[in-house]
Amino acid sequence: MDKMEKYLLSISGLLVEDVNLSLQVFEPLYLKKGDLFIQENKVCQYIGFIAQGAVKAYSTDKDDKENITCFKFENEFATSFSEFVSQGNSKKNFKAIEDCVIYRISHLDYLYLLDKVPACNEVLKFIIEKEYNQKERYLLNYNNKSALDKYSYMQVNEPILIKRITTQDLASYLGITQRSLTRAKGQIHKNTL
Repeated sequence: MDKMEKYLLSISGLLVEDVNLSLQVFEPLYLKKGDLFIQENKVCQYIGFIAQGAVKAYSTDKDDKENITCFKFENEFATSFSEFVSQGNSKKNFKAIEDCVIYRISHLDYLYLLDKVPACNEVLKFIIEKEYNQKERYLLNYNNKSALDKYSYMQVNEPILIKRITTQDLASYLGITQRSLTRAKGQIHKNTL
C-alpha cells in the first residue's frame, strides 16, 4: 500500500484525507505469473494499481494468437479503461507476466470514491492522459518501422521491456516475428563490437 499511497500523494489535487479514504476501498490481489487480472469478453469489473510485478495487455485473434498492445509495471494502473467506465466487456486480457501484487477497486467502489472524493477525477484524468501518451508513443515509434529500428528505439527509450519481457512477447508487441527480433538483436550486438 505504501507505493500506492506515495503515487496518489504525488498527484496534485489530492489531500492526505483523500488518499487515506481512497486506500480504504482498494483491496490487495496476489497473482501468480500466468494468472488473469482482466479477461477478454467479460465485464471489466476492476481497475488495479500494480504495486509489484508486471502484466501484459493483449487480445486474441481467431487462431488464438496473442496480439500484445502494452505492458504495465509497478506504479501504473491497469484496466481496459473505456470498458471499466461503461461496464462493458473487455476487449483485452490483462495477464500477469511476473508474480504480482495489485491493489484493485471495483466499479461500485470507484463510483463511491468519485462521490466522496471529487479530486479523484483528476487522478483518473492523469491516468487516462498517461495511457493516451503511451499509445501515441507506440504508434509513432513502432508502427511501420523495421525490426531493427523498433528494437533500437526500445533499447534507448524502453530498456525495461528488454530486461523483463520474453522474446516471444516482445515480438508480439512489436508486430514482428521472433526470428526478426533475434536478427535485429544480432545486428545491434554485431555493430557494437
